[in-house]
Amino acid sequence: MNSAEEPITDLLDRLAAVVPDYPSPGISFKDLTPVFADAAGLKRIVDEVIAPFAGEYDVIAGLEARGFVLAAAGAYAAGTGMVTLRKKGKLPREVHAEEYLLEYGTATLELHQDDIAPGSRVLILDDVLATGGTVGAAVRLIERAGGVVAGVGVILELDGLGGRSRLAPHRVHTLQRV
Repeated sequence: MNSAEEPITDLLDRLAAVVPDYPSPGISFKDLTPVFADAAGLKRIVDEVIAPFAGEYDVIAGLEARGFVLAAAGAYAAGTGMVTLRKKGKLPREVHAEEYLLEYGTATLELHQDDIAPGSRVLILDDVLATGGTVGAAVRLIERAGGVVAGVGVILELDGLGGRSRLAPHRVHTLQRV
């Protein structure tokens, strides 16, 4: 079987590195950086994460930091632009900011106020969907900026943490549930 025929879940299992006890004991972290480093792997995950939304978006938004890789590659593949949603204090111009909950506190995502034209359809890409806090903040930022969320694409979804339900009614496409 060539890599184009390999099921995407098999490709992810084959290329991703599993790091036990990271970031804390009992957690098994699935590191996607080896997938990004593999030319065929990167192409496959990008093509498959954006495919269900073809023709439904004008721009792709990537969440810091691994979402930047996906958004840039996806925008290039689709012939669209991309915008970055960054951690607090990283953007130089006027921003919209959205605070969200983490398991150990809060964090803030920011988006330049003029990065999204009003009415633009925006596809959000990130590497992992867990509780939905970060992606939910991205949804609220895009809507505050006047954009319309076309959907959310992620590589991995951590089952049992409720992220997908917190993003309703937005469509979420996941390549692998773990």
